[in-house]
Amino acid sequence: MNRVHYTISGIQNSEVKTQLKNALEKLDGISMVNVDAARESIEVGYNESTDENSIKSCIENVGCSIKNQTSQS
Repeated sequence: MNRVHYTISGIQNSEVKTQLKNALEKLDGISMVNVDAARESIEVGYNESTDENSIKSCIENVGCSIKNQTSQS
């Protein structure tokens, strides 16, 4: 499993947090999503069938902006 960590902005409330988590979990190959609104961070676990660009697009489509990214394999 690959993992990527993003520092993001735009998680104003628990509704946005829930929307973000639900949207990411609908992507094929996503195995884990942890959203920490207080730290403005999100960690996503995914397999090789998932493209990181799809994850980024999903985050941005919910209305959040990515500030920083760290990938781990």
